[in-house]
Amino acid sequence: MQPPLSSLNMSQKDPCQKQACEIQKCLQVNNYLESKCEAVLEEMRRCCARYAKGRSICCSGFEKEEREREKLKATSGGIPPSPQ
Repeated sequence: MQPPLSSLNMSQKDPCQKQACEIQKCLQVNNYLESKCEAVLEEMRRCCARYAKGRSICCSGFEKEEREREKLKATSGGIPPSPQ
């Protein structure tokens, strides 16, 4: 069982911090247009998928996105929404 985020050792580096910083840099350079940063966003999703939920505080928003995607998939009969 993973410890709660509050007990995460502060000396222990967040495993997805590098990807989170890359997202911030990309967004700043591209006037905060997410569409220009899809590659770094996908890298972050891959990083978050490698670790148990709650292991990376940087992944909290991506974990929420994944839960919402799963909920939508369950209510739509398993058909994911078309990409925009």
